[in-house]
Amino acid sequence: MAGGGVRATAYDTAYRDSIEYPGEFWGEAAKDVHWFRQWDTVLDDSGAPFYKWFPGGVLNTCYNTLDLHVENGRGEQAALIYDSPVTDTIRRYTYRDLLDRVARCAGGLTELGVGYGDRVVIYMPMVPETVVAMLACARIGAIHSVVFGGFAARELAARITDARPKVVLSASCGIEINRIISYKPLLDSAIAMSEHKPEHCVIFQRPEQAASMVDGRDLDWEMFRHARPVSCVPVAATDPLYILYTSGTTGIPKGILRDNGGHLVALNWSMKNIYDINPGEVFWAASDVGWVVGHSYIVYAPLASGCTTVLYEGKSVGTPDPGAFWRVIEEHGVSALFTAPTAFRAIKREDPKGDYFRKYDLSGFRTLFLAGERCDPDTLRWATDLLHVPVIDHWWQTETGWAIGANAVGLGMLPVKPGSCTKPVPGYVVHVLDEHGRQVPPMTSGNVAIRLPLPPGCLTTLWNNHGDYTRTYLSEYPGYYHTGDAGYIDEDGYLWIMSRTDDIINTAGHRLSTGAMEEVIASHPDVAECAVAGVADPVKGEIPIGLVVLKAGAGRDTEEIRAELIQSVRDTIGPIASFKVVGIVRRLPKTRSGKILRGTIKKIADGESFSVPATIEDPAVLDEIRAMLSSIGFPRR
Repeated sequence: MAGGGVRATAYDTAYRDSIEYPGEFWGEAAKDVHWFRQWDTVLDDSGAPFYKWFPGGVLNTCYNTLDLHVENGRGEQAALIYDSPVTDTIRRYTYRDLLDRVARCAGGLTELGVGYGDRVVIYMPMVPETVVAMLACARIGAIHSVVFGGFAARELAARITDARPKVVLSASCGIEINRIISYKPLLDSAIAMSEHKPEHCVIFQRPEQAASMVDGRDLDWEMFRHARPVSCVPVAATDPLYILYTSGTTGIPKGILRDNGGHLVALNWSMKNIYDINPGEVFWAASDVGWVVGHSYIVYAPLASGCTTVLYEGKSVGTPDPGAFWRVIEEHGVSALFTAPTAFRAIKREDPKGDYFRKYDLSGFRTLFLAGERCDPDTLRWATDLLHVPVIDHWWQTETGWAIGANAVGLGMLPVKPGSCTKPVPGYVVHVLDEHGRQVPPMTSGNVAIRLPLPPGCLTTLWNNHGDYTRTYLSEYPGYYHTGDAGYIDEDGYLWIMSRTDDIINTAGHRLSTGAMEEVIASHPDVAECAVAGVADPVKGEIPIGLVVLKAGAGRDTEEIRAELIQSVRDTIGPIASFKVVGIVRRLPKTRSGKILRGTIKKIADGESFSVPATIEDPAVLDEIRAMLSSIGFPRR
């Protein structure tokens, strides 16, 4: 094994045991979770491809994240740090504080008739009340569905129609650096559109903007503060914990369903073994609770493992404060940070020499974890040189809920290969398949698939839609979960995720990875970030075009830079790439979670009509991209 040595062997042993003896492996991990009743068997595969983890087991997720720690002496430890530069607020909540708020919120929901198996939609900003709402649902066995705050009314309506919640929890507004987003009009509009009408909406009134209330339906959040606290409701390990709809869904939403038992076991295991975080340490996932990262690593995993978690409201990188990350890490004593690669590309663009970084003391900071989309090697090296700590690129999906491939730091650091997410995490059997479902040799690109059963913590099905679950994920390669990602496994067993399979383009009969081209472009010293998309070409079928954001202070001639980028791709990938078009832009279109909207770039370049993605961070950037592409001849007439 690459790297060798005693520490690397810990990974080997854990991985082998998880695959050869999954019952024993996950059964041992489950001992770190509190059960009201132990499971009958670790894995029930009798209904394959619908697998059940820990059937017969009875537990409560909220009890494991709050009550247990208070009972074990952690009541006065900080559970949650709320850091909101947009409201100039920092508040710390101990485990005892948070437990009291959650128990009262759960009591208030109970008074509204919410109980075991009922759904609650949570449409809220990054405030502590959002975390309270999630845990309160888990406390009484209700199923929460968090919808990213500020989502368009049409998207919210589709989710309300599908989940059919008894109650919606929301807030009067969300706050960004230079604007206030009114949530209540969006919620009212969504309910008017929806086929389902919730019985009540409970609104958290923020001082920055008050919301108008609908008589008979809407209630003030204050009712929760005075409600009678309630105890945890025991639920089956196989009962649903939450529904999370994949971002940008239109029509019938795709609701990822997560169970209670397997989810808690896997996430609790991951904190120590992947992230090397111990109880009492501070962990910061710079994401939003509306995304899966926020569910898993702002809320459930850190609290289950007795850590302190940071809830950050505001834009954490770029203007007006390129040093925001460093300030939070120093002020709150963060041991490990989890964020998207695009965040560090933005920091590199704003502060390429690390001048802001040097203003802060990060001596207690140990590890940076990147996920969300592939991290280009140049950004990884830049972050490593700046921070002088391990920078770990890892890979997972909304559907899995936790890492598929990672450098499991808690099992002993493996050598870092920039551009690779390193090895499969224990529990995941990852294969690379050709179009016929056959495994390909090492170093050969193909479709990345995971052999069934998926480990605990992954989706169990889609909400009320078993048919789409099997069609979407299981039908392409029988016996496998189809990730939709393309990549390869190298001769050392490292996993390389290059792009989504729909980012593989066919140029004159050659299958080319846009991710590989982006890697070449991103290595240029003047490039801060980039995107490559395949666009229609009457002769070659598809050709790649590149959009590039230059680093701050890059004063060279742009035509010279374009020529260098085109030549670099030609030299590295070859003339078959037909890479001849580069556009210089001020920014790239991204979702609020930091993913680049390559598909939208392609549609603009091809002249296709499309709806503005509900997840886009700033719709105005699309007009800028459209104008730039028009100036270089796209769409082609």
